[in-house]
Amino acid sequence: MYTALTIAGSDSSGGAGIQADIKTMTANRVYAMSAITALTAQNTTGVTDIMEVTPKFLAEQLDSIFTDIHPDAIKTGMVSSSELIETIAEKLTEYHAKNIVVDPVMVATSGARLISGDAISTLKSKLLPLATVITPNIPEAEVLSEMEIKTEADMEKAAEVICNTLGCAVLLKGGHQLNDANDLLFQKGKEPVWFHGKRIDNPNTHGTGCTLSSAIASNLAKGRDLETSVRYAKNYISGALAAMLDLGKGSGPMNHAFAIEGEYEG
Repeated sequence: MYTALTIAGSDSSGGAGIQADIKTMTANRVYAMSAITALTAQNTTGVTDIMEVTPKFLAEQLDSIFTDIHPDAIKTGMVSSSELIETIAEKLTEYHAKNIVVDPVMVATSGARLISGDAISTLKSKLLPLATVITPNIPEAEVLSEMEIKTEADMEKAAEVICNTLGCAVLLKGGHQLNDANDLLFQKGKEPVWFHGKRIDNPNTHGTGCTLSSAIASNLAKGRDLETSVRYAKNYISGALAAMLDLGKGSGPMNHAFAIEGEYEG
């Protein structure tokens, strides 16, 4: 059985973070493991508290995983401190990790910065260059490329700048009112590939970024190439949104298990 590791924070309401990642990996038929960077008290209406783990404890989790069940792919999510980012980069290098998908969670949909300037600098210098692919949204890509993104041509230029600067492939997510969920995959030495999606009229989108990056990692773990992995991941997230799960008082979670059927159903 193929294996995948998520390195991210816990979402107590189960819609994003570690919980979304494990559900996604399981639904995509790979064995899921986790190293937790932080505990959060959150639900569909927001986050009320965060408790980070120490760099030493994160390192212990990663040592335990890599020395026993070596993951075929890794996904990293929100990591808010420079020390934790450095720990992750050191361990991924030490254990020669491959198929690394980094969701560079830096900027909220509202435009608010989620991590400090120091942490962004460490992310750019230590972790992102190790990635097979990174999955920024438009505001995050603006930070990484240091340019404004207003058009699809801007998306292509920004993705090229990021790819050339960091040396990793870029899946630039276009779902921030720029277009109808069209995402751009830019790989060095290859033609840009657009993945055209249709916006699904579902306000419950909590955890979409976590889910997409985990689905890509799951497909890379199976040995699929990056373009194919993104295509499968996009199809999976479309199905999870189209299931129209409606839980909670705010922006609720998707149905990660929409395609799971069997004797335990019902």
